[in-house]
Amino acid sequence: PIVIKADGLAAGKGVIIANTEQEAIDAIHDMLQGNRFGEAGSRVVIEEFLVGEEASFIVMVDGSNILPMATSQDHKARDNGDKGPNTGGMGAYSPAPIVSEGIFKDVMDNVIRATVNAMASEGVPYTGFLYAGLMIDESNKVKVLEYNCRFGDPETQPIMMRLKSNLASLCIAATQGKLDKVAAEWDERACLGVVMAANGYPEKYTKGEKIELPSDSVNTKIFHAGTKLDNNNIHSNGGRVLCATALGKDIQQAQTKAYQLLDKVDWQGAYYRTDIGFKAIES
Repeated sequence: PIVIKADGLAAGKGVIIANTEQEAIDAIHDMLQGNRFGEAGSRVVIEEFLVGEEASFIVMVDGSNILPMATSQDHKARDNGDKGPNTGGMGAYSPAPIVSEGIFKDVMDNVIRATVNAMASEGVPYTGFLYAGLMIDESNKVKVLEYNCRFGDPETQPIMMRLKSNLASLCIAATQGKLDKVAAEWDERACLGVVMAANGYPEKYTKGEKIELPSDSVNTKIFHAGTKLDNNNIHSNGGRVLCATALGKDIQQAQTKAYQLLDKVDWQGAYYRTDIGFKAIES
């Protein structure tokens, strides 16, 4: 396979994995002539197809100091078993077992630190969140798929559930160049979130469907994304609509609790994967 990418911002959906030459040609025509991604697809990038496991590596930077967030892993494909079209993310969990201590150090030293130092040396020191999307192959070699100057979605939801420190205080420390004076405290438990999307996403889908939600608890939370409030009723208003998130002693227990929470959501038009976390559980 080869990878065809829209060169602009396409809400996490501008990547097509082409398994044949004809699929690649069709994808390029769709972007350039079919205007599938609008201005974002006016130029395309053709890249090597990488085999391995993806992981999200998110840090805070204050220009020179780096504070890593908890590791996480996203599920980009729409359907079970990582099949189907690419999406903005159908679920995530934290921590990511694939990121061993050795890989963590490798990424900090050779990816994150190298990037932060290079930006500073070029006169553009970076302050903010820096999110490296990584591919880790069977030999534990790391390649960078992408960089984002933000948190990841839906990785943020499990990460925030595990963060015990005050996020605002960490952000203020970053703006003051004092990330070396603070530390992030984490819940030792795992957390897993399952995205509930509108049926048909990431293609055509319906908006305006009524949703009734259960109450959150200390260890579970439903995060809103594509919703709107209309006469005190919650309605769907986007592609990825909710994220049912739960803490557990390990990924498996967090998965069980997240799906138990999801089952309490009354929304007829919901679509979701039923295997979020399967790679961590199988490993």
